[in-house]
Amino acid sequence: MHTLPKTGLLTLACLLFARAAAAEPHSYNFSPVNQYNLQISASFWNPIIRYVSNKSGVHLNLKLGRTSADTTSYVLAREVDFAFTNHLFSPDREKMGWTVFGRRDAPPVHGVIVVPADSPVKDIGELAGNAIAFPGPEALVAYKIPYAQLLRKNIAVTPVFTGNHDAAFSQMFAGKVKATGANSQLVDGYAKREGKAFRVLWSSPPYNELALMASPRVPAAEVRAVARAFLTMRDDPEGRKILDAATELVRAPKPVAFVPAGDADYAGYRAFYADAPASLR
Repeated sequence: MHTLPKTGLLTLACLLFARAAAAEPHSYNFSPVNQYNLQISASFWNPIIRYVSNKSGVHLNLKLGRTSADTTSYVLAREVDFAFTNHLFSPDREKMGWTVFGRRDAPPVHGVIVVPADSPVKDIGELAGNAIAFPGPEALVAYKIPYAQLLRKNIAVTPVFTGNHDAAFSQMFAGKVKATGANSQLVDGYAKREGKAFRVLWSSPPYNELALMASPRVPAAEVRAVARAFLTMRDDPEGRKILDAATELVRAPKPVAFVPAGDADYAGYRAFYADAPASLR
């Protein structure tokens, strides 16, 4: 029997390893902003990213922090390469080079300041001197936009960061804070899920839903494959079933789906930063 010399065996081993590595799909972390509590967030996203991974051939891992600020810290630390977020449109963060390829198909959202429907508070001026709950310091629609309005009106409040919308609403209904800064879509969803009634004290102009984004480290072909899987998901019976379950889980205002989007769809966010108080930029 003929045997290969050691150098031949080493070369063969290297070739086999290279082929195996080439056959392995790339794996990337995907971080969506914590809009709900951790259990609901994981239940919403895990089936979606499993589907996208299978259809695209690009493996995605869900990476969620305990709070929305923690999750965004992973993006800023370059520990993730795909995200569902609106935290990357400030002038400094745009320099990171992330690109928008889609968004959730939903009506525009508003930053709002809300109180329980039976609260005696009728105007945001009455919130002066009180504690107000916000999901977190990174929450653009739910914190920065409402808080900017309070600063412009010289209404001094104490922000209480709770980590996500569900926790903010819970603290408000428990009487621990007077009001909550929130995303209007999540107010409606929470009201349907939990049977709670809100009154809106203030509402911002409309902003597009959060963006599906990719970092510049991901090869363009893989971004296209992931985008195609997200954007055609509702057209596939398997994908539609997953999205319908997600719709029911969060009581979304319309069936969950993803549609194409680009940087121009988020001009409103850039306009906010151009005019925002310095402490919120």
